[in-house]
Amino acid sequence: MTLPVDTQPEPDAPQPPTWSKRTLAAQAMGHVDPVTRAVVAPLHVSTTFIRDPDNGYSSGFSYARPDNATVREAEAVLAMLEEAPAAMLFGSGMAAATAVFGALEPGDHVVAPAVMYWALKRWLREEAPRRRLDLDFVAMDDLDALRRAMRPGRTKLVWIETPGNPLWTVTDIAAAAEIAHAAGARLAVDSTVASPFHTRPLRLGADLVMHSGTKILNGHSDVVAGVLATAAQDAAWTRIGSIRAGGGAILGPFEAYLLMRSLRTFPLRAAAQSAGALDLAARFAQHPHVERVLYPGLPDDPGHAVAARQMEQGFGAMLSIRVAGGEAAAIATAAQVRLWKRATSLGGVESLIEHRASVEGPGTPCPPDLLRLSTGLEDPDDLFADLAAALRAAHPGA
Repeated sequence: MTLPVDTQPEPDAPQPPTWSKRTLAAQAMGHVDPVTRAVVAPLHVSTTFIRDPDNGYSSGFSYARPDNATVREAEAVLAMLEEAPAAMLFGSGMAAATAVFGALEPGDHVVAPAVMYWALKRWLREEAPRRRLDLDFVAMDDLDALRRAMRPGRTKLVWIETPGNPLWTVTDIAAAAEIAHAAGARLAVDSTVASPFHTRPLRLGADLVMHSGTKILNGHSDVVAGVLATAAQDAAWTRIGSIRAGGGAILGPFEAYLLMRSLRTFPLRAAAQSAGALDLAARFAQHPHVERVLYPGLPDDPGHAVAARQMEQGFGAMLSIRVAGGEAAAIATAAQVRLWKRATSLGGVESLIEHRASVEGPGTPCPPDLLRLSTGLEDPDDLFADLAAALRAAHPGA
């Protein structure tokens, strides 16, 4: 994508294709501030900008609601990570996702996953009828079911989430893209859990990629943000941008500044957290008080073959365990941890544990004996010891 003038690399610096993504992220695309020569981009907080004598805006900025220089900086790095011509930042992951659905026309047919981020599924159930969208939920790991759900000429969007929260089911992105495109639909992928470090959906045929930037992209539990990246800057992308500008859904500059800080270390964090999750998954798969571990990195996981084909450098930082003894034992286990934090969210440097069915409430597809685990940067030995002790405490005399 074309960068703003003040984010262009130095004239004598290597052009981006000669740098790895890890290098580009670490150096924020090689940015050097042209005014101060600082290696960290300044924070732009102004809400308004001076007009030229001819009443134009030669700077490219007119008002803060549709655009911001700090936001552009972070968008450039995100587009690079996703190998996209453009990326767009929103005030939350929900704002990013709902903008995609908001760009559809009344009467359009949408196919979404049966198991997906609960807040978005609830929003779809409530809002699709009001917006006159025709909606079907499908088990996306069943490609035949996806094919049967398609309505050529009417299906305009297929939304998938892989791995899917909180069961970590895996959808074949390339196959889903082929099915969607054959029916004249676009494919959007919620890749929050995989992140650009593990999966590049656009390379596999997706039209849009969405992330909750709150999660591992930021990774410090101090920013709420949403991201969209596109395969083409087409009319649909322009429409999404108009929705963001008109609704004031752009990310704030301070949050964008913090997100940019985090993106510089994102590849290192993602690698370490994924390695820790795999270690814990393998250990808990042998634990006497764990009935089952849900993690696509395990060879016996139903989604492992597809995940191994479309994910790179690991399988992500998220796993779930189903606790022997059912719901009561799962809740008791979460109550006993000392190192793991009982909190909602995922992808942060601190490890989190959550009894997900309690959070999602009635109608959840989440088993009542399931604990969702977000692996942080702590020593895996410490994390295992803490949760193993909690499992023992929840099973006295076992």
